[in-house]
Amino acid sequence: MFGMVRPCTHRLGERLTAQWMAHLCGLCLALRGQAGQFARVVTNYDGLVISVLTEAQAGAERAGRRRAGPCALRGMRRASVAEGDGARLAAAVSLILASAKTRDHVTDQDGLLAHRPVAAAARRIAGVWDKEGARAGASVGFDTALLVGAVERQPEVEALAGPGTPLLAVTEPTETATAAAFAHTAHLAGIPGNAAPLAEAGRLFGRLAHLLDAVEDQEEDAASGAWNPLTATGTPRAEARRLAADALHGIRLALDEAEFTDGRLAHVLLVHELGRSVERAFGEERHRHGAEAHGPAPGNPYAPGAPPHPGGPGDLPPPPPPREPRGLIPGCLVFVGMACTCQMCCGTYEGPWSRRRRDGMCKSCGDCCECCSCCSDGCQCCECCGCCDC
Repeated sequence: MFGMVRPCTHRLGERLTAQWMAHLCGLCLALRGQAGQFARVVTNYDGLVISVLTEAQAGAERAGRRRAGPCALRGMRRASVAEGDGARLAAAVSLILASAKTRDHVTDQDGLLAHRPVAAAARRIAGVWDKEGARAGASVGFDTALLVGAVERQPEVEALAGPGTPLLAVTEPTETATAAAFAHTAHLAGIPGNAAPLAEAGRLFGRLAHLLDAVEDQEEDAASGAWNPLTATGTPRAEARRLAADALHGIRLALDEAEFTDGRLAHVLLVHELGRSVERAFGEERHRHGAEAHGPAPGNPYAPGAPPHPGGPGDLPPPPPPREPRGLIPGCLVFVGMACTCQMCCGTYEGPWSRRRRDGMCKSCGDCCECCSCCSDGCQCCECCGCCDC
C-alpha cells in the first residue's frame, strides 16, 4: 500500500478523506474479487488514482458505490466503497504492473527470491496476476497489452541507455503505460473529450513515478550495484528536479483542460500531493515546526542543529545497531497489526520486514497542514482548495 500519492488525512479534511478511503477500499476489494485474497497485497496508492479520476468525471452515483462489511484494516468498521468500472480498471492496472515488478525481482534474485522454490512460487503468482489483470481489463474495454508491451520494452530501453542518453528516453515506456490508463477513464466516464488531456496527465504522472523512484533509490542502487537511470545516463539531480517540476506543471495544465463533475479530490492528489511527493524525494521541506522553525533560542547551546558538547549533559547515546530483517510471514503479521492500529499513519514506525525506521504518511503534515499555499487563511483546518482558484 505505497506509492507517490500519499495524502495526509489532516490535509484532506473529513469529506475528501471519506472519498479517498472509499477508493482505497474499493481497489482492495476489486483485487480480491478479481484474483483472490492474496491479490490484495498489490493495493497501492497510485493505482487508485485511476478510480478517483473515473468518479471525478462520472460522479459518485454513476461510478458506483456500495456498502462494504467490516474489515480489520478499517478497525472492523463498515464503509462506503467505490465499485464499478473505475475500480476494476484500477485493479487491472495494479495486477499487471505488480506482475511485472514481481518478475523483475525474480530476475534480480532479490532477497528471498534468490531461493528457487520461492522464485518459482513468485513466478506462478505473477502468471495468475497477468491472467486476471487481462480479464479485468477486458471487462471494462481496456486492452492490457498496452501495459504489457510497455513493461516488456523497459529492459530493452535500459540496456541501450548510457552516459548522454536523454533521461526521458528511459522513462518513455512507463509514460506510455500510464497515459493509456488515464485516458481510458474518460471513456469509462462517457466523456471522450477528456481522453487527450488525461492522457497527457497520465504520461507526466508516469514520468514522475519513474523519476522519483530513481531519485529515492540512487544511493541504495549504487551500494548494491543495481541499475539506476540517473546514474546510467549521467543525469544530475538538478536536471531530474527540473524535469519533475515541468511534469508537475504539465499535469496541472492538463487537469485544467479536462471536464469534471467533481474534480476536487483528483486536484488535491495530482496537484498538491504530487508536489509534496517531489519535495520528499528530493529532500526538501516545505515547513518546519517549533524551535526548528524559528531557529535556536538566544543563549541555547543545544538548539536544533547544534550538537551538544562531547561528554556534556546533553550527549545522546549512539544509535542502536541495525536489526536483522524479519521473514516474509512474520513481517506480514506485523504489517497487519500496524495497519489495524494506525501505526503507519503518523510519527515514525519500524518497517514490518526491513525493521528500518520510516516516516508515517502524516509525519510531515505539521499542525493543521498548510494545505494550500495559495490560500491566505490556511484553509480553515484543511478543507483544502475550496477557497483556491488553483
